[in-house]
Amino acid sequence: MKICVLVKEVPDAAVEKRIDSSTRRLDRSGEKNLNPYDTHAIEAAMQIREGGAVEVDEIVAVTMGPESAVRALHKAVSLGADRSVHLSDDALAGSDVAATGYALAKAVEKESPDLVLLGQQSDDGECYTIGAVVADHLRMPSLTQVIKMDVSDGALRCERQAEYGYDTVQVRMPAVISVGDAINEPRYPSLKAIMGARKKPLEKVAAGDVGIDGGLVGQEGSRVQCGDFHAPEAKPPGRIIEDEDTNETVEQIVAWLEERKLI
Repeated sequence: MKICVLVKEVPDAAVEKRIDSSTRRLDRSGEKNLNPYDTHAIEAAMQIREGGAVEVDEIVAVTMGPESAVRALHKAVSLGADRSVHLSDDALAGSDVAATGYALAKAVEKESPDLVLLGQQSDDGECYTIGAVVADHLRMPSLTQVIKMDVSDGALRCERQAEYGYDTVQVRMPAVISVGDAINEPRYPSLKAIMGARKKPLEKVAAGDVGIDGGLVGQEGSRVQCGDFHAPEAKPPGRIIEDEDTNETVEQIVAWLEERKLI
């Protein structure tokens, strides 16, 4: 069994997210890291391997991104992936979700995996839909928000989180599964794994190497066109009431609520 895990390089959580006014894309000039939601997908792959229900021959981390995205792949390998594939090409810059999903599907198609795993969302775009787009192009069944997964006899028995509770769904492989962050607690990489990550096989491929149609990717091939971006209006500062006299404080709070017809 071969598992492909889709991973992404995203701005570090501590970095303020800004839109570049010249490109109308997310400013990615600051510190970057492996998308934290994808670490749950890597851990899910590792638990399938260690569970013993099926024999996992290979776990492959796949990403699409600029040269710097190699660091996200190194992190993925240090967490357990056996090797990685880096899809990078200037023609892919500016791709929207549909174009990105198509490009990733072409890269994954070359690997012919039995199972594709990814995190439920990215920490930057938070679109939640990339797994479904990839699955559509691969002609594979897809599930999202999966928080429990058991593998047996070429099938997956998954429990997925829904607004009304939980669904239990059985799906045949190959399949694309987006896992929720409640599925597991990702392990920390060992020092040995971190040091050895750069020595693991890393294949760099361009758009043409995996048969990507240039007219379906990049800014020109994207269906989403971004307009103007504006920062949200600043909220007025809140009112602080110093509690020197409790009765007077209560009266002020009640008056404030009555003025706004909240009571």
